[in-house]
Amino acid sequence: MIRILWYYVVLSLSGIVHASAAAVAGLLRVPLRRGGGGVYDWAGTGWARDVLSAAGTPVIAEGLENIPRDQPLIYASNHSSMFDIWALFATLPGSVRFVAKKELFKIPLLGRAMRAAGHIPIDREARKKAFEAYEEAARTIKRGVTPVVFPEGTRSRTGELLPFKNAPFALAIAAQVPIVPVYVHQTFAILPKGAWRLRPRPIRLLIGQPISTAGRRPEDRERLRDEVRAAMVALQSKVR
Repeated sequence: MIRILWYYVVLSLSGIVHASAAAVAGLLRVPLRRGGGGVYDWAGTGWARDVLSAAGTPVIAEGLENIPRDQPLIYASNHSSMFDIWALFATLPGSVRFVAKKELFKIPLLGRAMRAAGHIPIDREARKKAFEAYEEAARTIKRGVTPVVFPEGTRSRTGELLPFKNAPFALAIAAQVPIVPVYVHQTFAILPKGAWRLRPRPIRLLIGQPISTAGRRPEDRERLRDEVRAAMVALQSKVR
């Protein structure tokens, strides 16, 4: 119980500190630093590492050598817990940002900090607005930001992979950057959607080979979707 209480204390206090720093930087119009680093990267990775440490959930990463370090790219990950976000933030290289539901951007302080840092809001209820958000995400990639997309569109309530949406793959094709598949294991067991009781254990982060989008056209997005899903299933099979 002490671990759970400490986790929620750190989650709140560290979140306020890091979000405040990003929000103030945004008000001062501090630009995103091309190539990574700076206050916005610190706000995300610092918060994530504080939370993971407080929760007692270390991340064991496999396949980091598969990530290209000299070109823009997109990460595509499964999603079954908030701990996915912290594990990805704390471990993946680059200026990692998330394509997130617009409701999060309405939360005081957090929303301002997310916008300042370059996270991308998406309106999942309006198809046209969703694709406009992905166009914005494509522009942020050129500013040195590496977005993480959750092709399932929401957190899984069972821990199993949900069907993938097409829009993230339209984004990758529009940006003409590779997609790196990522599978996060054990986060569902730690804290599933709707739960509050923490069950600490190590998190495994498996990273696959990048999948090229060079020369692909918008009509190829479903084929690309299936390729990425197959790669994620292959990563999943390594931990089962």
